[in-house]
Amino acid sequence: MSIPVELPDLADAIARYRFAYLMSSSGEGQAPHVAAVAARLQGAELLIDGIGQRTRANLQQRPAVGLVWPPQSETEYSLIVDGQARVVDDAVWVTPTRAVLHRPAPRPEPQAAGACGSDCVELDPNGATAS
Repeated sequence: MSIPVELPDLADAIARYRFAYLMSSSGEGQAPHVAAVAARLQGAELLIDGIGQRTRANLQQRPAVGLVWPPQSETEYSLIVDGQARVVDDAVWVTPTRAVLHRPAPRPEPQAAGACGSDCVELDPNGATAS
């Protein structure tokens, strides 16, 4: 199953969620640092205002980030966006590199070995439908 979401439609997808979690890395082997944020699409980038000192330090050293917009119910999708971040003053600009809608798949019967236990839909931030 695929649902095409082009970059201009990413703002509409984000509008369905209340907030996102921004995940940055504090170092090799360390757990990610997670911050609740309000991200909005500005052109082809996501803008996040008012970052903290720890997030700033992480992003200046390791710009790869993940954003997760959690669903409001178990039957809805989470929106997950991977990207590259750059810090400008007290804001973060994220260029999306990958986006996916994700939720656990309802499986009444046992899964076969190696079967995916999720219902994932790949979103291409460049506008192409992923297969």
